Amino acid sequence: MAGQTDLNSGSVSGNSSRDDVRTHFTTREGVYKLIPLAEYSRANRLSGYTTIQNQQGAALGQGSNPPVRVTFVSLPSDPAGFCDRICFNYGRELYFYTYKGTKKPADLSKPVDKRIYKGTSPTCHDINKLTISSESVMLLVGFTGGQIQLVDPIRKEIGKLYNEERIIEKTKVTCIKWLPGSPNLFLVSHVSGQMYLYSEDVTCGGPVPPTYQLFKQGAGFSVWTCKAKSTRNPIYRWVIGNGAINDFAFSPCSKYLAIVSQDGCLRVLNYDAMELVGLSTSFFGGLLCVCWSPDGQLVVAGGEDDLVTVWSFQQKRIVARGQGHRSWITVVAFDPFTTLYSSQNSSSKSSKEGADTVSSNGIGGCEDDLETNSADIATCYRLGSIAMDTQLCLWELTDDVLKQPYGSRSRASMVSGPGSPPTSLKFAGQTPTSGDRNSSNILTVAPINATIATSIVSNSTAATPVNTAGSLTQRLASLTFSERKAGQDLDLKSHRKNFSLGSGKNSSEKSTANSSAFKSTSSAPSSSSVQSQSLVTGCADPLRLIGTQACPRLDEIPMLEPLVCKKVSHERLTALIFREDCLITACQDGIVCTWARPMGPSPHHTSNSTPTNEGTMV
Repeated sequence: MAGQTDLNSGSVSGNSSRDDVRTHFTTREGVYKLIPLAEYSRANRLSGYTTIQNQQGAALGQGSNPPVRVTFVSLPSDPAGFCDRICFNYGRELYFYTYKGTKKPADLSKPVDKRIYKGTSPTCHDINKLTISSESVMLLVGFTGGQIQLVDPIRKEIGKLYNEERIIEKTKVTCIKWLPGSPNLFLVSHVSGQMYLYSEDVTCGGPVPPTYQLFKQGAGFSVWTCKAKSTRNPIYRWVIGNGAINDFAFSPCSKYLAIVSQDGCLRVLNYDAMELVGLSTSFFGGLLCVCWSPDGQLVVAGGEDDLVTVWSFQQKRIVARGQGHRSWITVVAFDPFTTLYSSQNSSSKSSKEGADTVSSNGIGGCEDDLETNSADIATCYRLGSIAMDTQLCLWELTDDVLKQPYGSRSRASMVSGPGSPPTSLKFAGQTPTSGDRNSSNILTVAPINATIATSIVSNSTAATPVNTAGSLTQRLASLTFSERKAGQDLDLKSHRKNFSLGSGKNSSEKSTANSSAFKSTSSAPSSSSVQSQSLVTGCADPLRLIGTQACPRLDEIPMLEPLVCKKVSHERLTALIFREDCLITACQDGIVCTWARPMGPSPHHTSNSTPTNEGTMV
């Protein structure tokens, strides 16, 4: 009867199966299973609580709840034998629980610490790994009003409050992180597109707003210091791009900083030298999330173009894009425990050993260390992404995909099913012709001291400028990856409505602050010099970058399909963390889920050669 029901229901059955929330999914290493007992959320969770809080926030002019973020920390010891702690925010609440893993049920009635805030909501948080002890944890919390709080959830103490009077910054905190290797310095980004470096043991200087003086400026960014007789917070103020800073991440070697903004730009900076070493753009819309590979050789970003963008640190260009999501991508993260490392001595290492080697040697993106550590090479990366479409996608990035030359028209097909793009977007492999790609300007970036040197390479005597109007229209039309019904036109309209590249008061202020950096070096710019200027000014005109290495067309780089693409939640997903024995997801409803990994060793751990792609290259 069940079979007859499925057959008679026709397309209805197909749609319902796509909308069903999965409790397990299968990869090459085995089956990942949802552990209901290991689910963490607010105690006494009420049905419809998210809707009620969103309505209350809208009535106060604060909009919907901030995304739910998750932070883990492991204490040196614990009397009960559970050393892991989990922290997550939901609405105006902040929870700190003992995490018992996949074997023991979560006890939601006894949080280590619980805080409820009035008039503001926590948006992000981070724990200092250098100063943790069994009796103390330094937890930083950013808020919608721009304030920053330092708390100790174990001692239940409130340390310090930074930007309390909002004289330094009035916009929402989007990301906050302790500087790697520092016990007291932390970096905070805001919706205004500005980033501040604070010192935990320095005051903010009282009720007087800080006065800044220019310290350094570069391509699309400037750095300012406080002009004061004594040291005060903030130590440095960064003004970056033309839109909100949505996320940033330090490389594994702690030397480089990747930043994604609402202007659609991914910027990779040498943090200590304050120099721009690489730049790329989304296909359209803002970029919302960013992460580094465990060895620091790749930077992956996701955003409003529904694409996963893979940028190579060595090649300083986008080497691949992945399409599988049907809405904005909120988090991207590498899985270091299933990343395969090969050795020149033909002795394979487990992914965990490889991750530890990378961490101890500090390779991550540090070009000087690449030659000395060339014996350990990542041959297959596992990447995860989540989006507002409530789907979890897992990707595999192999050498045969990442090392393809620019302009190759190929597609790495990992899986075929719900969430996969239509076959009309699959490109047959062919060699680029002079009329296809080589006639377009190719733009390369390389750091030279504190400036960016741009060179435009053309194989024809008269390079044709990029047809931005026609190209953008065609790309916007082709980026509707999944079949949409007539009833979904409103969603598509609201989706495209957010293709803003930074406007309003904040953008004008930042343009003024960076005016000296945005000046053209040519008195009569041609089409080539305008395109070069767009890169130097940090995406001043992103449309002109389409078709260059900073933003290649979809037919000029490999297109990836996900290895796994499953619906794992009813609400939009906001957090994704890979742990050794499980992976963690969280949704906007404040539910943190644990997915147990397959039992036994992973095939990625035992292979002593580069894994083959089970999909096809066409």
